[in-house]
Amino acid sequence: MATEVEGVTFGDLGLGGNICRALVELGATAPFAIQAATIPDVLAGRDVLGRGRTGSGKTIAFGAPLVERLMENNGGKDRKMGRSPRALILAPTRELALQIDRTVQPIARSVGLFTTQVYGGVPQGRQVTALRRGVDIVIATPGRLEDLVEQRHIDLSKIQIVVLDEADHMCDLGFLEPVQRVLRAVDPDAQHLLFSARRSVELDHRSPSIRS
Repeated sequence: MATEVEGVTFGDLGLGGNICRALVELGATAPFAIQAATIPDVLAGRDVLGRGRTGSGKTIAFGAPLVERLMENNGGKDRKMGRSPRALILAPTRELALQIDRTVQPIARSVGLFTTQVYGGVPQGRQVTALRRGVDIVIATPGRLEDLVEQRHIDLSKIQIVVLDEADHMCDLGFLEPVQRVLRAVDPDAQHLLFSARRSVELDHRSPSIRS
């Protein structure tokens, strides 16, 4: 079980008041080690490689500063229908995508941003409808995301921040090539955040990819 870092608050790390209050409502009253270590670098716009097992607080470590970064770049002012998402979180499974959304959605809503989930195993109609309305953050599995890109239901070219969660598991499941294609489709200057339980998974900055 992760332990809180004494004497440090989420505000000290650079997160705004609305986000800090949303974190308290989620039960996060003080940052865990991985959050204290990574949030300032994410807010500074740096690419981050983080390692953390279940229960370490990974989702808040990337989700909270991701929302803060979007707020600093036009925030929730762009509410037009059909707007392209500006952040993408990739997960290996539907279950993890839903779990991530349960944490990231209330943080995003606290500052007027919207999320949607894109995953396989269910009809795509509701997902397409959400994308047509316009969202700020997409939480997706690689296969369904590629399907919707090919059908031109989603444009990844405006993605400013891309997160790969459980990147080692994505490699194990055979998603290496789909993830590489997705990374090539986002803004070439996008910030990359990669979280894994293994040291051997890393981001190749020379050619966006995952290596395992």
